[in-house]
Amino acid sequence: MLTPAPWHNASVPRWLEAIRSEVILHWQFNRYDIAATFIPGLLFVLAAWHSHQPDWSTLPGCFFWGSLYFWLYCSVFCISNQLAGEEEDRINKSDRPLPAGLVNRRGAWARWFIVMSLFALAGWRLGVLEWALLWQVVLILHNQGGWSRYYATKNLVMVLGAVAQLAAAWQMVRPLTPQAWDWILVLSLPLLTHVSLQDLRDVAGDRAVGRRTLPIVFGEGPSRLFLAGAFALLPLATHFVLLAPLGPRPDVAALDLLLAALCLVIVGRILWLRSPAADHKTYMLYNYWYCFTLAAAIVVL
Repeated sequence: MLTPAPWHNASVPRWLEAIRSEVILHWQFNRYDIAATFIPGLLFVLAAWHSHQPDWSTLPGCFFWGSLYFWLYCSVFCISNQLAGEEEDRINKSDRPLPAGLVNRRGAWARWFIVMSLFALAGWRLGVLEWALLWQVVLILHNQGGWSRYYATKNLVMVLGAVAQLAAAWQMVRPLTPQAWDWILVLSLPLLTHVSLQDLRDVAGDRAVGRRTLPIVFGEGPSRLFLAGAFALLPLATHFVLLAPLGPRPDVAALDLLLAALCLVIVGRILWLRSPAADHKTYMLYNYWYCFTLAAAIVVL
C-alpha cells in the first residue's frame, strides 16, 4: 500500500513557485534603493496620518496602500535605471538581476511596462496621479534620456522625484497644507546640491563612462569643501523652517539636536574620511538623515 508523501515534500504548485520567483526578482531589482524610496515615502504617509486627529481604524489601510504605492515607486525607477546601466552594473554591481542573468533585457522591459502601468493605476486609485506621472516623466529623463550623465540635470531629477514622493505620500492621506509643503520643500530642495555626496564614491567609474559629476567637473577637494559647507547649513533649515515654529517642546528640541548632530557627523566624514567605502557609508548616513527627519515628522506633527 502506498503512503502519501509528507506535505513538506510535496512539489510546490507552479503558480506559487512563479509568484515566489517574481517576488525574489523584484527584491533583487529594488534592494539597493529601498532606503531612498520605499521607507521615506511610507514614513511620510504615517506622518500625514498622525498629523491631525489620527483615526486608528484607518491606519492599516494607510500602511497597506502606502507600502504598495512606494514599492511600485521604487520598482519603476530601479528597473528603468538598471536597463540603462547594465554594462556599468556588470563592473560595479554584478549581483543585480541583469548582469547576474536572473532575467534578460526583454523580460526586464516587460516587467517595467507592467509596473509603470500598475504605478499609474495606483496613483489614480489613491488620488495622486499627478505625482505618479511626474515621477514617471523624470525617471525616464534620468535613465533613458541621459540626464544622469551631468550633475545639474541629475540632481534636478532627484529634487523633482523627492517632491513627487513626499507630496504623494501626504496627499494620499489628507489634502496638502502649507505646513506639509514646508516639510516637502526643506527635504527636497537641498538635494539639488547635497545629493552630489553620492558621486564622491564613484569618481573612477563615472569618469570611465564619461559622466560629468560635481567632483569630476570641479575637482574632489573643492567638491568636498562645498558639500561640507552645505551639510553644515542644513540644520539651520530644519530648525528655522520645520521645528522652531512648533514651539519650545522637549521632543522638538531633542529631535532638533539629533538632526544637527547627524549633519555634523556627515561634515566630518566628508572632510576626513576619503575612500570609496567611507564615502558610501557617508552617503548612507545622508539617507538615514532623510528617513530620520521624516520619522521625526510622525512625532512632532
